Amino acid sequence: MYAIVEIAGHQFKVSKDLKVYVNRLTCEEGSKITFDKVLLLDENGTITLGAPAIEGASVGARVLQHLKGDKVIIFKKKRRKGYKKRNGHRQYLTQIVIEGILTSAPKKAASKKEAVKVVVTEEVAVPKVKKAPKAKKEASKE
Repeated sequence: MYAIVEIAGHQFKVSKDLKVYVNRLTCEEGSKITFDKVLLLDENGTITLGAPAIEGASVGARVLQHLKGDKVIIFKKKRRKGYKKRNGHRQYLTQIVIEGILTSAPKKAASKKEAVKVVVTEEVAVPKVKKAPKAKKEASKE
């Protein structure tokens, strides 16, 4: 079972007991947090798509630690001009562990705004259809 969830403006494919580095969250270390914006949910081959999110589905997580990412070096240079610029950046990150994916069956899928269920089965090959040749136009010379 996995889900695609939006966390801090980015989409992540998560499953139970997965550790994920996300942009810095404003939670204390050790606190529990839930994410309600679940975009896709897969339960043993049954895929549920949200439009844009699945109502009633959420992902529970626990904040492990706040840290900084690896340093990224930005180097700019213009040839034969004597211009060199070196700069660096370290992104602030939060490490979380996914504790579980909570689901609730959608009540009705009557409108487009609600969730749509798609069941993936065997793929069927569709034969290609050849197009009939176009009739040639005769050019008349006068």
